[in-house]
Amino acid sequence: MERIFIGVAWPYANGPMHLGHLAGVYLPADIFSRFHRLNGNEVLMVSGSDMHGTPITVTAQQQNKTPEEVALHYHQVHSETLKQMGIEFDNYTNTHTPEHADVVRELLGILEQNDYITTKTTEEPYDPKSKHFLPDRYVEGTCPHCQYESARGDQCDDCGRTLDAKDLINPHPKLNPDTELEFRETEHLFFKLSNFRDELLAWVSKDKEHWRDNVGKFTHNWLQDGLIDRAITRDLDWGIEIDKEGYENKRIYVWFEAVMGYYSASRSWAKWNGEPDAWKKWWEDDDARHYYFLAKDNIPFHTIIWPAILMGCNLHLPYDVPANEYLLLDFTQFSKSRNHAVWAPDYLNTYDSEALRYVLSAVMPENRDSNFSWEDYVARINNELIGNLGNFIHRTISFAQKNFPKGLHADECSAPELRDKVALSYSQITTSLSACKFKESLQTLMELSQTGNIAMNEMAPWKSIKEDKKACEADLVTLLNVCRALSIIMNPFLPKSSQKVWDYLGLEGTVEEAGWGAVAQGQTDFKLNEPLPLFQKLNLEEILEREMPNEEETLPDLKPEITFEDFQKMDIRIGTVVGIENHPNADKLYLLDVDFGGPKRRIVTGLKEEYNDEELMGKQIAVIVNLAPAKFRGEVSEGMLLAAEDEHVSTANVSLLHPDKEVTDGSSVH
Repeated sequence: MERIFIGVAWPYANGPMHLGHLAGVYLPADIFSRFHRLNGNEVLMVSGSDMHGTPITVTAQQQNKTPEEVALHYHQVHSETLKQMGIEFDNYTNTHTPEHADVVRELLGILEQNDYITTKTTEEPYDPKSKHFLPDRYVEGTCPHCQYESARGDQCDDCGRTLDAKDLINPHPKLNPDTELEFRETEHLFFKLSNFRDELLAWVSKDKEHWRDNVGKFTHNWLQDGLIDRAITRDLDWGIEIDKEGYENKRIYVWFEAVMGYYSASRSWAKWNGEPDAWKKWWEDDDARHYYFLAKDNIPFHTIIWPAILMGCNLHLPYDVPANEYLLLDFTQFSKSRNHAVWAPDYLNTYDSEALRYVLSAVMPENRDSNFSWEDYVARINNELIGNLGNFIHRTISFAQKNFPKGLHADECSAPELRDKVALSYSQITTSLSACKFKESLQTLMELSQTGNIAMNEMAPWKSIKEDKKACEADLVTLLNVCRALSIIMNPFLPKSSQKVWDYLGLEGTVEEAGWGAVAQGQTDFKLNEPLPLFQKLNLEEILEREMPNEEETLPDLKPEITFEDFQKMDIRIGTVVGIENHPNADKLYLLDVDFGGPKRRIVTGLKEEYNDEELMGKQIAVIVNLAPAKFRGEVSEGMLLAAEDEHVSTANVSLLHPDKEVTDGSSVH
């Protein structure tokens, strides 16, 4: 038996979750947890709402509420969303509890005692109009790396770089944009992160082959660039108070205390369960494996900053940090400010949570940004979930139950090759899930289901029932054992549907009680219950009318009357073509994935007759990136590449505009 700790990133309690949060963080963690529990492993999975971040105070000011009112409200919203999605934690708490505050001050004391905390006087952003020092997120300006004009004082959302307010070009207060920002001296506590650079580098360089490439590269790049000491306090009135003279008007900086929630949540879980020392099995036992699930913007906090704190406190280090890339909505990044999102509570008030678990598992952004669209959602539900998995299970059980209402029995498997396929799929999925390869696992599951569909067509029990009922019964028992295996294998992905199949098969207890190993057992007797369809077929037109009633179906026309002033407004960037697909609904169009040094963009282009994919792949091109996303023959384009006709070009009637030498992706064209 293994002991598995699963820490899941803490969502800010300033708004509802969207589908990107679920696909990137919470669903993969739940799949992993359910898989290990089915295997009989001891699992502790914790998370909670981040109540003290600056986004909460920004939302509170906008809504004329206190930060506590906002945070407690959205904590309840998060809790309900996770419950409706079937995502089960041992402890989903929040950072505004006395237990968490006590643990934070305890760990701060240990770090201070071990000489990892110091004081420094620094210049911090100050708003003379409001007469307050400003947290980083209250400062906006132009990013010095990519020239994004709405970068925050802590991070640029466009290129993903971590920033300091002083790094910004033309920084200004977010809430008073016409006020000139000042930088004034103030004293703060600092964590000596630089002391851990060599130890961290040795740690991430040893036995980390199982880490995803994006996690390893991101972490090594940070460490190679060197580490600087980081402030752990801020001039705030919302957050965890500091027991130190002169710091009465300061609070613990959220980045420092939020990651400590994994530890405090483990201890409060143990206390509430009447075993106050039970947390030690995960935090003091070297054999326990710690996994942290998060999105890519959180990587350095979980592979550098949190491990440094753990090293300073002599606590257990992470084993794996399977960070996901971003899920995009119609090829554009989810955005709260632009209301460009499918909000989880809205979805769950209308649609099926199991269907969403399937689709988000299928498009999970494990190694690259992936996309959610309603067209793809409906296609996957109707063609894959219903047309493949649901179809095989329902028609097998319903035919067997109808023709053998008193039960079925067969001493031997009538198709050993099908039994071997189950064993092979079971082995492959076990390996994939153990390595946090969830899309690969789901694909193997669906291949097994399709194999069952093919086998049933070949067996044709609707014919053999008339010719050789005993042979038909043996075939059906073989197929029912495939359904039985699927009901267990699908449990981490579709727990409610999994149990329904188990019940339709007339099996006792629950899938969880049977366990992962029961896949390999099979059985000779079945007494079936009449099944109902597992999933409901969807109508695309109805969903599009409900979700996107005013959507434009064509790309914007830039030809009429473009002035020089219009041209100056165009944001033209250089990006590299990293993916090419044929447009599914247009023979003359390509779908290009273009990397601009941040989230990738999907571009629809009519260059298929001018360039083959080998000529385009890896090519740097110029793209207008500040056009509104729009559909073209059912596919969304979020940019327009630049090209020109050139009579002197012999290989193409159209020549792409590109730099004459390689430049940094995301660079602007002036």
